[in-house]
Parts: sequence; structure tokens; C-alpha cells
Amino acid sequence: MIIIDDTLISDNLLDVKFCCDLAACQGTCCVQGDAGAPLEDHEFYIIEDNIEEIKPYMREEGKAVIENQGIFDYDAEGQLVTPLVNDKECAYVYFENSIALCAIEKAYNEKKIDFQKPISCHLYPIRLKHLTDKTALNYHQWMVCKPARTKGTDIGLPLYKFLKVPLIRMFGEKWYKKLEAIAKER
Repeated sequence: MIIIDDTLISDNLLDVKFCCDLAACQGTCCVQGDAGAPLEDHEFYIIEDNIEEIKPYMREEGKAVIENQGIFDYDAEGQLVTPLVNDKECAYVYFENSIALCAIEKAYNEKKIDFQKPISCHLYPIRLKHLTDKTALNYHQWMVCKPARTKGTDIGLPLYKFLKVPLIRMFGEKWYKKLEAIAKER
């Protein structure tokens, strides 16, 4: 376990090699699982404020879920998550060449909104767990990401380097530099 400021970091973040391979997995992490993507409390408001800019990039099925049940749901632990279409894919998913992509991120890339996507999606396969006075960062190993582990191993890319941008987005540049320094010492 690594401790930086108010974070507890699993050693796996430094040890696991990882690089998403969308051609191989086709974005399966957005269409499988038992709940939608976890949302930070403030992200609900951001999505709510930008939903009209996001909707043009959504599939009709996703729009129907948003209209009928709202822009978020709760998982089994009572945490905010994105809603699902037919208990499968995230309501914000659209498909391009059979690859699951994010309508929120598409709106961001098209400069319609200034929110890229939920941080849990950006950080995946890292999962955050907010504790009383710390945030734990844990690696979520899932079979659907086997191609990403293979590709990461082939090119020698550690998970923390693959996720540099979202880690900085969440914890800041100074925090990331501390993580890099610890990785270099190992």
C-alpha cells in the first residue's frame, strides 16, 4: 500500500501493465457489469446541467431511460451511478463500428460541454473508494480488460502512466509527481 497525502494507493497501480485496446475489447466495460459507472456527487449536477447538449449523441434507448428514470441511478450500495439500458449498457453509450463509446465524452470532444466524462470512467480500471478521511485507489481486474493487460505488457506501459491524465485531473500534478517519484524508487 502506498500513501500520498490523503490517498491510499494499491501497489498494483505501479506493477500492472495496461493499455486499453478498444479494437479488441470493443468498450465492453461500458456494456457489462451489475451497475452503471460510479458518479461523484458533483458530477450528477454537471450532467444534469449539460444533458441537452449530451442527448444528441445518445441512442434512443439511452434517451428513453433518462426520460423515464432520470440521469442517474443507485447501485446495490446506494452509490450514485449512471443508469443502464435493459440492465446492460450505460445509458450514455453509443456505438461506432461496434465499439461502445461515451456520449458525454463525444459532447466534450465536440466542444459542446466542458466536462469530459465521469472520473470513474476516465480512471478505469482504477476504482475510487471514499473513506472517512482518505480516498483509496484500487485496481479492478476484470477479464474484459485482458487485451489491455496484454497490450500494456507488450509495450511495457504501467497502469499509472496509462492513466496519467485522469489521475492528474482527479488529484493534481503535484500528487502525480509524488506517485512518479515513488515508482522510480521501486
